[in-house]
Amino acid sequence: MVVRAWLRRAGGVIVAMTLAIGTAVADDGYRQADGLAVYLGLVPAAVVRGHPTAHSESTMHGGAGTGRHQQHIVVAVFDAQTAARIENARVSATIGGLGHVGQQTVELDPMRIENTVTYGGFITLPGNDRYEIVVTVIVPARSRPVSVTFSSAHVQ
Repeated sequence: MVVRAWLRRAGGVIVAMTLAIGTAVADDGYRQADGLAVYLGLVPAAVVRGHPTAHSESTMHGGAGTGRHQQHIVVAVFDAQTAARIENARVSATIGGLGHVGQQTVELDPMRIENTVTYGGFITLPGNDRYEIVVTVIVPARSRPVSVTFSSAHVQ
């Protein structure tokens, strides 16, 4: 029981680190549009690969690949008015380099850690470039998706 509680806390710390590190990499890591507040974090996938195999985060999103330039993307979504976390959305991210070369779209999986939900997945940023990351959020009660755009510089 003590080990499980410690692992849950460690998972929360990883998410917090992801969001904190990500804001340093992906411009300011925060956008607001159409009543939603969206936070973006990026962290090298090697951080996730470092978990023991018994740790729940070692297998999330099918497990971190072995690619050299893989990143773990984490998105948190809130109602901008009430600050209530949005936990029932479908979230995706479309990532493209300068001129949208090598564009990729990934559906982000809901991640429940310490009774909060964020959305995440693995992406590859293969070269030195400034990447545009368009996060699209579909909330069931809304008539249309909300998209916000972030920018991130990736240096090998």
